[in-house]
Amino acid sequence: MERFAAVERALRDAAPHELLDAVRTALARHFGAITVDLLLADYGTTILQPVDALPCPKDPVPVHSGDAGRAFGSQRPCLSGDDRSGTVTAHLPVSVRGDRLGVLSVTLPEADVPPEVLEELRELCEVLGREILVADRSTDVYLRARRAERLTLAAEMQWQLLPGRSASGPEYDLGAQLEPAYAVFGDNFDWSVSADHLTVTLTNGMGEGIDASLLTNLAIGALRNARRAGLDLADQAALADQAVYGQHRGAAHVSVLLLRIHRATGRMEVVDAGSPRMWRMRGGAVEPIELEAQLPLGMFEDTPYTVQHLRVEPGDRLVVASDGVYDVASPAGERFGERALARAMANTRLLPPSQVPHAVLAELARHRGEPPPDDDAMVLCLDWHGRGS
Repeated sequence: MERFAAVERALRDAAPHELLDAVRTALARHFGAITVDLLLADYGTTILQPVDALPCPKDPVPVHSGDAGRAFGSQRPCLSGDDRSGTVTAHLPVSVRGDRLGVLSVTLPEADVPPEVLEELRELCEVLGREILVADRSTDVYLRARRAERLTLAAEMQWQLLPGRSASGPEYDLGAQLEPAYAVFGDNFDWSVSADHLTVTLTNGMGEGIDASLLTNLAIGALRNARRAGLDLADQAALADQAVYGQHRGAAHVSVLLLRIHRATGRMEVVDAGSPRMWRMRGGAVEPIELEAQLPLGMFEDTPYTVQHLRVEPGDRLVVASDGVYDVASPAGERFGERALARAMANTRLLPPSQVPHAVLAELARHRGEPPPDDDAMVLCLDWHGRGS
């Protein structure tokens, strides 16, 4: 534990942009590490990029192949030995409360790594992940390493709003993804957890480019302001509705789906004010959840909103998709949301929620065929375990 504390202290004392140098030096001194590399997942969750190889390296590591990719996907350490040198490289997931950031690859001089050493390194990666999130407030080093290409300004604004791409708690696991990752317009998601509730918000601002991004920023800011003031779900929607209408006087609106789940019981409150739609997988069967449609935010002054009450059971999987997903037609004219989404959910039933959105969006691309997308696509997946399960 003394060397664990020493490495942890080195990370906490390091300058925000020097975390990789600090962890390299500390692991070499206390664990005998020969090489240490930090790879972060890009916005599209397709590649892992070395932090110290900016701009984008010529040969990025695919997320879904190789030892580093397996560690990232499984969220478990993966070992690869080198018979010639007698060394072993431990690929360790760097995550924070279920939010997958990347992989730390540590080459050690001995081929046989004791389990307690591997566990220490895994726990140090959790410390590193937290330090990266804190460092993001002060440096662009790690944000730059997450992009394989330049973001549009609208996408930059949207990604800065996101809470992460995945999260976990005792009662739930969830993951979400936006596409096209480097040119999103108005789609967005948000979540927050308290002692009693998990709140999830999915929004879609009308229009394109900067106008859509500004509109979504306004709506999410208003929803967060209302939530942090302790307002209930209907009042959160009403306050955001007033904010959007006050700014645009009905000329622009935001579609939103608000969910709040009571963590102890699974009771779910819903306000459906627009286009995002929800499907449920229960016992292997996929079905759309019929919600009580209400007006999008900002269409009229002082629109009243009401809460619909549902319940999620342990073992339920919820998938929420924007109109850029379920409205996409195949070359034969079949909408993705009619049957293809149900097939995609069934095909991905064994994947964790953090991987489901990317897999569903890949199915969407195959369903669409050659034409490029003409709208944002957003998918969120929530697995509900329930309390005490």
